[in-house]
Amino acid sequence: MIENSMFEEEPDVVDLAKESPSYPIDTDDVVYEPRSSRLLVRGLGENDLDEDEEDYESSARLLGMSFMNRSSNQRSAASSYIRQHYSGSCSMPSTKTMVVGVVVLVLVASMLMVLYFLLGCNFTTAGCQKTNSTMDSIYPNSTNGELFPWADLRLPCSVHPVHYNITLHPDLTIMTFQGSVSILVQVLNETKNIVLHSSDMNIIKATFDGKEVHFLEYKPWQQIAFKFPEDLKKGQYVLNITYTANLSSSYDGFYNSSYVDTNGIKRVLAATQFEPLAARKAFPCFDEPAFKSTFTIKMTRESKYISLSNMPKVITTDLKNGLEEDEFEKSVNMSTYLVAFIVADFISVSKNVSKTKVSVYAVPDKKEQVQYALDTACKLLEFYNSFFKNEYPLSKLDLVAIPDFLAGAMENWGLITFRETTLLVGSNSSAIDKQLVTSVIAHELAHQWFGNLVTMQWWNDLWLNEGFATYMQYISIESVFPGLDIDTEFLNVRFKALAKDALNSSHPVSTVVSTPEQVEEMFDSVSYEKGASILLMLNATLTDGEFQKGVTQYLQKYKLSNTKSENLWNSLSQVSKQNLSVSEMMNTWTVHKGFPLVTVKRSGTQVTLTQEHFLLNAENSTDDSSLWHIPLTYVSDKCSVLSSCKQVFHLKEKTATLKLPDQVKWLKFNVRSDGFYIVHYDEEGWKDLIGALKEDMNVLSCKDRAALINNIFALSRSGKVSFRQVLNLMDYIRNENETAPVTEALFQLGQIYRLLDKRSELDLASRMTSYIEDHFGSLMENQSWDLETSVSKMTLRSALLEMACSLNIRNFCVVIDSWIPSDLMRTVFKVAAQTDEGWGKLLDMYKHSINDPEKHKTLEALASTQDVWKIIWILQKSLDGSEIQTQEFPLVINTICKSFAGYLYAWDFVKENWDKITQKFSVGSFAIQSIIMSATSQFSTKTHLVEAQNFFSSLGTKGSQMRIVQEAIETIKLNMRWMENNLNTLQSWL
Repeated sequence: MIENSMFEEEPDVVDLAKESPSYPIDTDDVVYEPRSSRLLVRGLGENDLDEDEEDYESSARLLGMSFMNRSSNQRSAASSYIRQHYSGSCSMPSTKTMVVGVVVLVLVASMLMVLYFLLGCNFTTAGCQKTNSTMDSIYPNSTNGELFPWADLRLPCSVHPVHYNITLHPDLTIMTFQGSVSILVQVLNETKNIVLHSSDMNIIKATFDGKEVHFLEYKPWQQIAFKFPEDLKKGQYVLNITYTANLSSSYDGFYNSSYVDTNGIKRVLAATQFEPLAARKAFPCFDEPAFKSTFTIKMTRESKYISLSNMPKVITTDLKNGLEEDEFEKSVNMSTYLVAFIVADFISVSKNVSKTKVSVYAVPDKKEQVQYALDTACKLLEFYNSFFKNEYPLSKLDLVAIPDFLAGAMENWGLITFRETTLLVGSNSSAIDKQLVTSVIAHELAHQWFGNLVTMQWWNDLWLNEGFATYMQYISIESVFPGLDIDTEFLNVRFKALAKDALNSSHPVSTVVSTPEQVEEMFDSVSYEKGASILLMLNATLTDGEFQKGVTQYLQKYKLSNTKSENLWNSLSQVSKQNLSVSEMMNTWTVHKGFPLVTVKRSGTQVTLTQEHFLLNAENSTDDSSLWHIPLTYVSDKCSVLSSCKQVFHLKEKTATLKLPDQVKWLKFNVRSDGFYIVHYDEEGWKDLIGALKEDMNVLSCKDRAALINNIFALSRSGKVSFRQVLNLMDYIRNENETAPVTEALFQLGQIYRLLDKRSELDLASRMTSYIEDHFGSLMENQSWDLETSVSKMTLRSALLEMACSLNIRNFCVVIDSWIPSDLMRTVFKVAAQTDEGWGKLLDMYKHSINDPEKHKTLEALASTQDVWKIIWILQKSLDGSEIQTQEFPLVINTICKSFAGYLYAWDFVKENWDKITQKFSVGSFAIQSIIMSATSQFSTKTHLVEAQNFFSSLGTKGSQMRIVQEAIETIKLNMRWMENNLNTLQSWL
């Protein structure tokens, strides 16, 4: 699965990865008193709300109160997570009173213990009625009051599914479905219980080997159990369950979706999204990755629809009364989260690749937008068949554009589902739009091997799926579509991964996972982007195609089964001819959280290298003893640009010495940023590198120049270098014209500008604008508004002109009524959205456009408005889904939070509507992670810190212990510290 938010712009201040916390949110012992989180917005009054906005007035009022008055039931539910504060006004009791109180307490406790142990009594509201037993204290109560025979979130291993026969009949009029499942199970160890998953179902009847059986349900863990009077002997049995359920109104399980066609008619459909834990919402099942099985699916539908599933259709039976039943082939052995089915009115185009029929499906109105995806999928399928030397095993591969779909895409085996924006390409789509679509298709096709053919044993090793798919998407596109400049995009991805992994709240690539919320939280930058980054580093370290050979051997050995990280490392170790233990090296990158900072000190030809855990906030470090096996790469002034110039030194200890053969003027470590670490040089080392860039920036590759910029900003944020040193390096940027270093510099400076802007440091924000204009103005002036074909140049132009427009630099931006290049649409639309007339035209365009990339850019522009009433309207409409699809809510929040006028409204809206938001998006999901970081990542004051701490503490089970919450709090503190340490420098040097 690829999360759609991964393709959106990042929040303005780096949002960093997270680790599941078990500690309460630190409030620094400050008692929170509800007050406004709203600052007075420049130039606006406070009494301008219409009467019809009363429902939101307390949040929308410019000087109104924050939404901190949670309901009493929410307060009580969250009480276990809230640190209590006392006024300290109570008087100290006397010594006599304390002694008497202690004696009384001891007597009462003694009596209770006597009753407990001698009478074997448990105390209930009805008194001492039932005897204590070990089972009472271990097993929870099921919904009917009986003891549930299992006490673990993970299912027992004594029973394993062999095959599922699933029959479903969705009713798209009343949005319900009827279902029956027949599960052939294998009892591996004698047991009296069968435990499996079921959620939000009305089970009508269950039989076991033909006899009706009673079941128990424990809803908190979404489990059902069947108890038997005698042990079931080893062997195979059949469990049948008949049930009904509602089609889900969120974006997981078997859910209902809808769209409005070009004739204004509302169309409905039903689709699935099971990863990670939602197959149990469509049929009772053993819903864990290791419980692989085969599946046969039958779908009853109205004749006006088609149905799709993982496998090709075998037969359609006319059931009369306008109903038909489709039966699909028996599937290959796979995990439940990969099962999929769709009932919809779609059209398709198809093409054969080897033994596989590849098809792309979409709504009829968008039939002209599917050809690019079809051609791209076919080329990538051919590449993967060749690269993995294991041909795609199914006879069909469907790619389906779903109108209402939360994730970017989902790799269901043989039936990949996509957002329309990540699959469809219109006639006026830009090369950047095609780069996005190609990336998502490449990612999901890679999953057909990594994730589907071979699956991680448990969600703790999710990176084996997502990290590999992410890495392979870049490998495949670089080979098949070299014109898409995917290498620069991959560099940006690595920078984002480093930023997210530099927080103390990060987590190891492979980490302990148990609760559903923790599973959801694994879908983050560490699993995807860091996973891909360490694979790149490993591939760059191995030689002679050893990486590809090891991967091929791994897939062949473990196909149709489940694995752990060490299985992959062992396969790669077996093919490597180097004096290198892949397992030993790579375990240091998957077991430890974070990444190393390598400090370089050179004295003549002797170089001292030291590694330490890099943290942006080392004061709160929980572990500084980690050591990584780092394959250090470096170049020097003797040879620096050619790939043959790269030298390698393996740093395994805390400190090591490198002896150079000759004197050099400078050294640059981590060549092309292929390694997942950052580098700090001593004062002379930085001076030499900066001098070399000022003399001739081409002595380093554009990737290396971008990496220097990225690293020095990170070092400044951690306090290891002064911001003055950052500005020294940035002096060379006036001569820079390559995409990677320019876009990285603009990103870093843009973050600082927005922090200053949000703090109302108006003078410094203005001076930062002047600084950006001084260093990039000439390059901005050189950009044209004409058609551009190079993806790299498009990316550069878009970044420069959007920055110029957002900061009103030199009046570069005007509303253009004539044709504009599609890669500049977002920039131009954002300018147009600042007027009432322009915003109205854009809203009309959004409602009627069937071109999804254009629609996406239009929505971003609408959300960039500075008009308070429009901000409130778009927040409401994107959450309730009435005029803007709810799937776009994270994007809307992210965009609104970039503006001074909107970021506090968005924050208050999130607080007030948290219950509604978590009904739409699962706690811990990538959408929730994006919403939280977008809303809080630009806070840099004590007031906002305390407000955020108190709000998140109030959530209780609805989110207070999410890893992303710890990340958000840590990020605010980092922003505060950076501002405190650097405001004077900015005053002096800008």
